[in-house]
Amino acid sequence: MGGYLTTHVLDTASGRPAAGLAIDLYRIDGVDRRLLRSMVTNADGRTDGPILPEADFATGSYELVFHAGAYLDAIGVPPEAPRFLDEVPIRFGMSEAQHYHVPLLLSPFGYSTYRGS
Repeated sequence: MGGYLTTHVLDTASGRPAAGLAIDLYRIDGVDRRLLRSMVTNADGRTDGPILPEADFATGSYELVFHAGAYLDAIGVPPEAPRFLDEVPIRFGMSEAQHYHVPLLLSPFGYSTYRGS
């Protein structure tokens, strides 16, 4: 089996999956940053399919941008001006053709990530 990329977003403040959160995936080549796809999380806080499927997988550097501010606005979290977290970029590398899972644990004032399974 070849490589592919998935993600999962959990809203740690509400204790639920972050449904309806927009995510952009970029390929990074030196100073160039190319948008590969945009997706939105489903009711389980996941995208309906891999955010980078096996057919499009290539090793290299990537960036996921999670549109946290728009999500927080949509669920009614009172905004600050400006929001503490708006876009959450996570830049990472994929060095082997295998499954990479990059989850995001999100609250209005913090986030964390890790390489999941």
